[in-house]
Amino acid sequence: MRAVFVQLQCVPGKTYEVADALFEREVASELYSTSGEYDLLMKLYVDEADDIGRIVSGHIADIPGIVRTLTTLTFKAF
Repeated sequence: MRAVFVQLQCVPGKTYEVADALFEREVASELYSTSGEYDLLMKLYVDEADDIGRIVSGHIADIPGIVRTLTTLTFKAF
């Protein structure tokens, strides 16, 4: 399993609704509210063989209230 981080930019006033929807879908391992350009930072674990693009587009980015996502892949833990 590898960790993947996804930052989410939400429609103003919809951050809590987006967070609730993510928890309902049980996608996130951890979810944080953040300051700056993005509103939420999500950590999830995916199998090496999983298609992260399909996971993000099919289980995350289609949630109403999400404007933009930024996905960061990880390679090695120190």
